[in-house]
Amino acid sequence: MSTNPLRLQFPQSLAVYDDYADAQRTVDHLSDQKFPVEQCLIVGTDLKRIERITGRLTTGRVALGGILSGLWLGLFVGLIFSLFTEESVFGVLASTMVIGAGFGVIMALVGYAMTRGRRDFSSITQVVATRYEVLVEHKSAEQARQLLADLPGALPNAFE
Repeated sequence: MSTNPLRLQFPQSLAVYDDYADAQRTVDHLSDQKFPVEQCLIVGTDLKRIERITGRLTTGRVALGGILSGLWLGLFVGLIFSLFTEESVFGVLASTMVIGAGFGVIMALVGYAMTRGRRDFSSITQVVATRYEVLVEHKSAEQARQLLADLPGALPNAFE
């Protein structure tokens, strides 16, 4: 029988926080009190996707990004090729990097052209939780609540 390490038997809510650091502080406090923290689980809920716009996307920026990513790919391929050839390592690396840069710029510009201006910006995205719930196995829930009562600023939720 395989057990899932991310699952508890009959979990009960111990506390709910708006910040992950507070949930982590709760489990750390329980650990300091010699509580069996392997019976705890921090669950992020109410997920939202955040997209931070990092700049305007131009043909030049797209081309530069394609060249740089192509150079890295070419370097990687060149290193692998250099293991299996008698040719000069520098020659193999230089040629695969040039080919990679050319391939990278073409692919990047084709991809950018296919968007037809619908996305002329660059961004980074992250999925974050808005609430963090600390769960504990039912058999140890009362002990955890008692230990948590000693933590200043703790938010125990005995009946959630």
